[in-house]
Amino acid sequence: MISSLHGELREVNEQVATIQVGPIGYDVMLPAGDVGRLRLAIGQPVDLTVLHYLESQSNGAVFRPRLIGFANDVERSFFELFTSVKGIGYRKALRALAMPMSTVARAIAERDADTLRALPEIGKRTAETIVLDLAEKVEQDFAVLCGGDGAHTELEGSAVPDGARDAITVLVQLGEARTIAVELVDRVRRADPTITDADALVAAALRLKDTVT
Repeated sequence: MISSLHGELREVNEQVATIQVGPIGYDVMLPAGDVGRLRLAIGQPVDLTVLHYLESQSNGAVFRPRLIGFANDVERSFFELFTSVKGIGYRKALRALAMPMSTVARAIAERDADTLRALPEIGKRTAETIVLDLAEKVEQDFAVLCGGDGAHTELEGSAVPDGARDAITVLVQLGEARTIAVELVDRVRRADPTITDADALVAAALRLKDTVT
């Protein structure tokens, strides 16, 4: 079984990333919330923790190997827990997890069914079932994930300059998902710390986005 991949990120489409590992290219399915973040890393080396499973087709007569990629072992374990809820298979979970997993885990732990209902394909009854089935398990086993997602939490913390904070707000107003706006501004600031003005950060972030889309 394949448990991890390290290679060059060649392509990211709506649902699948292609990872080149030596002479072999692997197609890896992605949670919807990770697609935009990974598009920013096209052409760069990436490390993915992988869930390797067999998907049945033709009424179970044919089984094809599939790979799902995650940022780390914790997110893979959370995905497996999420798909333990009745009616949520792997494919549905990939579409439903359009928010960062830390956000979804926190909503479950806080029994916030309204946030869960905002996920694609998760209606009122399913959101309530997720909370009922998983809230205690998430509180006990995924406290680190519920606490946030590392760089994004740091970037949005109290020590962040006003220019970066304002730039994120502007990008969101322009229609960018907040997680992607945070990622873009973070990458611009790391690439050139002298860029501090909000307008300059927005312009650089949009240029960066154009190079990876």
